[in-house]
Amino acid sequence: MNELLPAFDFHHVVVAPWTDYLPATGAWMLMGFFVTATCGLVGNYLMLRRMALMGDAVSHSVLPGLVIAFLITGTRGTWAMFLGALLAGVATTVIVETIHRKTRVKQDASIGVTFTTLFAIGVVLVSVYSSQVDLDAECVLYGEIGNIAALDEGGIPAPLVRMGSVLIGVVLLITIFYKQLLVSSFDPGLARSLGVNTTATHYGTMIVLSIVAVSAFEAVGAILVVAMLILPGATSGLLTTRLARMHGLSVVHAALSTVLGVHLALALGSQIAPAIVVAGAGLFGLAWVFSPTQGLWLRWRKPAKPGTAPVEAS
Repeated sequence: MNELLPAFDFHHVVVAPWTDYLPATGAWMLMGFFVTATCGLVGNYLMLRRMALMGDAVSHSVLPGLVIAFLITGTRGTWAMFLGALLAGVATTVIVETIHRKTRVKQDASIGVTFTTLFAIGVVLVSVYSSQVDLDAECVLYGEIGNIAALDEGGIPAPLVRMGSVLIGVVLLITIFYKQLLVSSFDPGLARSLGVNTTATHYGTMIVLSIVAVSAFEAVGAILVVAMLILPGATSGLLTTRLARMHGLSVVHAALSTVLGVHLALALGSQIAPAIVVAGAGLFGLAWVFSPTQGLWLRWRKPAKPGTAPVEAS
């Protein structure tokens, strides 16, 4: 057993992150919280629209965007990479919607076709131009929050400023367009009858999703961002049926999973982003079991009578 799990050092795992390592772990926790909270707020709308896979599609389309941007500009500058990835994310949304609306292919199938094809194109480009493109495969897939500079090294690191700005922007957009997003997510037909432009709302949401996925790419990579888009919303959805409360619980989930994930990463000596996802999945498991309205403990405590349907929360 000792060979499978490292020895537990209480000071290193529990105390030092808040004392000796605070400049570094503080930066990791802030970045993890910014990423998870931003993804969670946007992910709530993906969950309501039953479009969780769209986050998967956009996050995977980032790779060809990065490679093409580098080949065109010849630089790995932040803005060149960001614009290339963002354009790829927007293009993914347009392609998915075009396939879905202009053919008989269902939306989930169109998402699957699009993101696998674009990701494969990205892998081919990296293989063909490997001598020119300097991309770390592990960083592309999983990201690395641990590469962010500590808080005491020359001020606030640029990635923190960028991700924090994206979080503030998402909060402002949700606040301003809350009613439109609420109605169009639950009942598009009612939204159209009330004069809401559901097409503009949909594409606006997808553009924001692209910005969030691209901004989070550096920290959590193309795969783990999908978990961060889904887990907070899925967890809060087990605890409440009101959208405003879902947003609040998603932020709480982001904070808890980040703190627990950083401690878990230090305990196991693992990468930080996957540890945050594991912690978030653990919180989802707790909500699944102990939810006051949908928890498994309710079924164990009071089995449903034969022939009765479960009550749905209004």
